[in-house]
Amino acid sequence: MGISAAEQPEPNPLAQDATGNSTQSLASGTRQQGSSTRQHYTTCSLDCPDSCRVIATEDVVTGKLTRLAGDPAHPVTRGFLCGKVARYLDRVYAPDRLLYPMRRKPGVPKGKLQPGMEHESFQRISWDAALAEIAANLQQISDAHGPESILPYSYAGTIGQLGFGSMDRRFFHRLGASQLDRTICASAGAAALNDVYGTRLGLEPQSFAKSKLILAWGANIHGNNIHLWPFIEQARRSGARLVVIDPYETRTAALADQHLRPRPGTDVLLAMGLMHIILRDNLQNDAYIARNTHGFKDLKNRVFTDTYAPQNVARITGIPQADIEALAYTYATTIPAAIRVNYGVQRSEQGGAAVRAIGMLPLLTGAWSHPGGGLLLSTSAAFPFNSTRLQMPELMQASPLHREARTINMSQLGHALTLENNPPIKALYVYNSNPAAVAPNQTAVLAGMARPDLFTVVHDLSFTDTADYADILLPAPTFLEQTDIQGAYGHYNIGYSPAAIAPLGESRANVPVFAELARRMGFPEPCFHHTEADLIDQALDTDHPWLAGITQATLCQSLESPAAEAHGFHPLTLPLNAAGEYLPFSSPEWFRTPTGRGEFSSSTLAAQGLDPLPAYIPGEEGSEARTAAFPLQLLPRKADNWMNSTFANLPTHQRMQRNHTGFLELHADDALSRNIADGEAVTVTSARGTLTLTARISAHTSPGVVAATLGWNKLAPDGNGINTLTSERLTDIAGGATFYSTLVQVTRR
Repeated sequence: MGISAAEQPEPNPLAQDATGNSTQSLASGTRQQGSSTRQHYTTCSLDCPDSCRVIATEDVVTGKLTRLAGDPAHPVTRGFLCGKVARYLDRVYAPDRLLYPMRRKPGVPKGKLQPGMEHESFQRISWDAALAEIAANLQQISDAHGPESILPYSYAGTIGQLGFGSMDRRFFHRLGASQLDRTICASAGAAALNDVYGTRLGLEPQSFAKSKLILAWGANIHGNNIHLWPFIEQARRSGARLVVIDPYETRTAALADQHLRPRPGTDVLLAMGLMHIILRDNLQNDAYIARNTHGFKDLKNRVFTDTYAPQNVARITGIPQADIEALAYTYATTIPAAIRVNYGVQRSEQGGAAVRAIGMLPLLTGAWSHPGGGLLLSTSAAFPFNSTRLQMPELMQASPLHREARTINMSQLGHALTLENNPPIKALYVYNSNPAAVAPNQTAVLAGMARPDLFTVVHDLSFTDTADYADILLPAPTFLEQTDIQGAYGHYNIGYSPAAIAPLGESRANVPVFAELARRMGFPEPCFHHTEADLIDQALDTDHPWLAGITQATLCQSLESPAAEAHGFHPLTLPLNAAGEYLPFSSPEWFRTPTGRGEFSSSTLAAQGLDPLPAYIPGEEGSEARTAAFPLQLLPRKADNWMNSTFANLPTHQRMQRNHTGFLELHADDALSRNIADGEAVTVTSARGTLTLTARISAHTSPGVVAATLGWNKLAPDGNGINTLTSERLTDIAGGATFYSTLVQVTRR
């Protein structure tokens, strides 16, 4: 078992990585604050739009970090951190952190382990033994069943370019392993924006300060995009209104000027109902539409059908018609008007259509023409990192397959592990993710992971739900212990992140681990000898003008120069108009669609034989599909004080989340009709599974809607997590997960 973090020896600035190469000097990215402390500038790599710039203070005597703070020089972080990351050192120095490679003890079956006792099921081994065993098993499985019987499973445990997708992708491409379609979070929304705009750009967060109307559509800004909030408050002090559109009363909704609660899965209907009213009352911007869009007449014909008439929209969404009429008028006539839409909207059966329809609203009104007007879902496409060079998909041609490997959808992991047979999955390598908690249809997922014939490697910081099913456990570093570079999906600044401290224990990052595995597998390509510095140079190897002047050297220089205004981060060189304003989609040259215009009618979808226009289609588990057996819609929410399942095991974060963990929130009407009292144990049942929670009668939900939060299964009262209830059904486009299309029944225990 691993020793506690408190017992760690002083970090070695010249510690060697898995390749035997010395890691980057820890002096890089630091500023001497005094004789006993040192400051390190880095970027938080958690899966969050803010990508905060962090100042980590190190005690130079002990080598331990003592404080984290936001970088006041960063234009978005502006000197403060979210509550989650402000307490991040509790994760770095967690007493139960995984610090050494471990092997499952002989005879110990895979399955849920008692929290705090997991180490008793494993034995400590060396890195040499762990890597040798992994390489031997992967080779044997590839020889016996074909390399596609090996499945990597990862997502955004880190969003740094190196940690998210570089040496790992090279390794699995060269191996010939099945490819993973990483759809669980954002694929439908990303595809929707691409269909409408041809790219994924949006408002700068700073520009929200200029808005006069802000629609937070499925966006809990106060819970998971906190650095946008000061700009919204600045706008409100200048007279702006904040309207939240969300089926749940989030922190943000509680602070808004108005909160509208559509039933889950009806967002596309609401958006198209707003379009109906705008066009009916001739409130659209005809000049902008004529100059910048395609398919307007087709859209107009669609939204003028009876389905999108205000009275029908009100009936299905549950929002009063008067509120819908007022919102349409206010949105169309307020200049500038901004929409902050977030990814929860697209996690339903019609999620792609919903984001497409919401994304069309600023095209209809010409909101993009004004500073502070437009929409923000993601800024990710603004960062032209050379992902192809980092990931090298051409290596698949050198694999035993000599072709591209098949692709497995990560949102259907349960199916892949229990039903896939051409070939069956025989090895699972998990990193940057915790699928035993976050993947839908947990009954199938856990049944598959419990297979004794499945060889499973888990690379993580702690004994997660997924680690309970591992054959080999590998210790991973935090973002403060590894070097990386990253963009953001909520602003336009690149952050360079040298390691602040050496990895604790024997933790190793993805890059050196996969590089060493490649050598043990006998892969001869020189690319497997590339260092982190090499990979960062490759990520920045592009002629794209938005990255002009941004190199690893210039970022390093800004860390070392006392006169530098930005310590290791750099804004993109974005196109500006004659007035010096960044106004995406204000003119035709911004669009990257086949027509070169914003597309109300998608030429891409039409070419695929699909409906080119958004449409409301009742879902199999939507509000109109409720039955006597399953009459309630479930919102399996993300916890405000965790990052997906990250932090769920830490006492400090558990205390912050204690009023929501283990509870099922339901409206008083639904409780009364079931004779359920506040605080009673209840059984929640879907077509896929059952779990036990404690009833919390709450005004946060509307009648017919219940809510609970994601956490670790092993920490739940009955050992089951919220994804016991969710399905592997996919979104209308791009194969995304449909967590918010889940019907349930609730009964007293």
